Amino acid sequence: MQAVVEPLPEAQPPAQPPTQPNAVPDVDGFRQTAGADPARPAPTIVVGTGPVGIRAAREVLERSERPETEVWLFGDEPVQPYNRVVLSCYLAGETDDIDLALPDDPRLVTRFGVRITVIDRTAGTVTDSLGDVHRYGRLVLATGSQPRVPPIPGVDLAGVFTFRDLADADRLKARTMRSRAVTVVGGGILGLETARALRTAGTQVRVIDHNAHVMFNQLDGAAGALLGDFVEAQDIEVIAGDRVQQIIGVDQVTGVQLHSGRLIDCDTVVIAAGIVPNVQLAREAGLTVARGVRVDDGMHSSDPRIFAVGECAEHRGVVYGLVAPGFEQAAVAGHNLVAAESHRVEARYPGSVTTARLKVVGCEVFSAGDVQESEVYRPHALYRDEDAGVYRKLTLAGNRLIGAIAVGPWHETNRLQEAIVARRRLWPWEISRFERTGVLWSDLEDQSIFDWPANAAVCNCTGVSLAQLQAALGQGATTQALLSERTSAGTVCGSCRPLLAELAGADAPDPVPAAGSLAAFSVLSLLLGMAIFLLPGLPLNASVQDALRWDALWRESVWKQVTGFSLLGLAAAVSVLGLRKRLPTFTLGSFDVWRLLHVLLGALAVAVLLAHTGLRLGSNLNLWLMVSFTGLLVAGGVGGAVIALEHRLPRRVARRTRNTAVWAHVLLVWPLPLLLGFHILKGYWY
Repeated sequence: MQAVVEPLPEAQPPAQPPTQPNAVPDVDGFRQTAGADPARPAPTIVVGTGPVGIRAAREVLERSERPETEVWLFGDEPVQPYNRVVLSCYLAGETDDIDLALPDDPRLVTRFGVRITVIDRTAGTVTDSLGDVHRYGRLVLATGSQPRVPPIPGVDLAGVFTFRDLADADRLKARTMRSRAVTVVGGGILGLETARALRTAGTQVRVIDHNAHVMFNQLDGAAGALLGDFVEAQDIEVIAGDRVQQIIGVDQVTGVQLHSGRLIDCDTVVIAAGIVPNVQLAREAGLTVARGVRVDDGMHSSDPRIFAVGECAEHRGVVYGLVAPGFEQAAVAGHNLVAAESHRVEARYPGSVTTARLKVVGCEVFSAGDVQESEVYRPHALYRDEDAGVYRKLTLAGNRLIGAIAVGPWHETNRLQEAIVARRRLWPWEISRFERTGVLWSDLEDQSIFDWPANAAVCNCTGVSLAQLQAALGQGATTQALLSERTSAGTVCGSCRPLLAELAGADAPDPVPAAGSLAAFSVLSLLLGMAIFLLPGLPLNASVQDALRWDALWRESVWKQVTGFSLLGLAAAVSVLGLRKRLPTFTLGSFDVWRLLHVLLGALAVAVLLAHTGLRLGSNLNLWLMVSFTGLLVAGGVGGAVIALEHRLPRRVARRTRNTAVWAHVLLVWPLPLLLGFHILKGYWY
């Protein structure tokens, strides 16, 4: 779940800023330390200048209402803060823009290249690597992590690198100038990104992972195998299910030996085997530490004045190695750091749904939520298009979405991420659509048809896909009519004609044949159907001596049977349209003529229904039958009117309305046979 934090009022700039931004002030030639003036409140000190540490500092400054608030930011790297997320792009030479923007606030003081070495919780102070002691009011640990280096013999040889920070990236960039063969140990996200970056320099690259497939923590076996194929297509060899037993060399790396006995020649080894949280500072201060610094839902450590966020924090037994959960933790910590001064209720962090969304070696990969294969069976839905290199899998808990995997492009990933966080319900027809087309939600009208998957069916009646239509476009079918002629799309019900027009570049689809008549009969059916719901029932005759005995239609059995079986016959005739649409062998007449006849018979059926019921809805079984029948007619009237006028309506409005009306029309058909059967049986039985 994502933490929701109530925003506090925006901070007002102080009238007399205590420091200059991004600088350490001097007083009479002596370096000023945080909280040196006992008359001023001790500042909040943030230890760590990575993305999460800077986000925590920004949250405090933006949420605090007090002009005397100060935030001191300490980082042990002697460089401007940078974005570690894009280091692989920096290594590949794709960007030099890696700087992180600091808050433009005079209350922020930065200390780069200065490590915090000691925390004295009793005195409420920290000591830095220069020997200066600083008071703190609150302390935020965002110390991040360091690379995990497995105890492999030879790991200390020259030519063995890790890849975690900017210094590592610069060393590897220099190394690629003279490296011919690189072995990357670890097939996770970082390992694959490193391999891709090094391959751009023309170096021979191999990736070795002891797991059964790459990105083992984010993908299942089938998706991992497909991604492995993509990686190897980029001239990067993948060796999965084997481990490095020894790094070979005397003073310099000359190769690696695998557990299987295979020897691999290389002059460079990059260790990308995970992370180890930086907890030494917290452990020496006496804070509760397991794998990371243990925090509660308010991001407090075991000392309520000290918070921990990001890769160094352990929340409910989980250390998140991704930046997005760190940002959520920083928002909660920032809120709670100033909650007391503004009399606000503390925010709670319930944990994060881990999401990996990235492009590795030219392949889009998405993973979110619960995707791990385990002995506990999880219901799932699967879609795969081997020709297109697309794999999509949904993990379910009951009928709730709890995880998703995708290899290859998928336009629904943004919506998927939100649905997984909210554990949204999936309906059977949505799962069925996904397993057939790879599309979970039907409202593709929210995006251009050009963004649809290539194998998505544009014409459901004939099964013509977007790829087939694009092929026809390339062969000169540049109009809606030509697309229909070449592919048969839009030649049955015609509901996909607006999509064909969009594909051909037209502003609006061509009007359907007999659009005026179709609209007139549809509106008539709609109005008559609504009349049954809105108008009172016709009165019965007051006396048997009345000259016009209209209530004979409802009192005499013969007339009831005449109108009833006429209505049944009309309903059967109307249903023929479904056969014309769904049976390929039924080709008598054009679909447009059958549709017009369908709407005309529907309007006539409403008129007979009025004669049969006298506008009375009835009760019990009769009421259910009337609601179903009348709702069917109303939905059909709306759908027919929209189809007739679609060339004049806004594209998105027309699609939404038509799809909703058609689906309602179809769903209301199903209970009718059963309800009619019971209605007729009841009439003859009694």
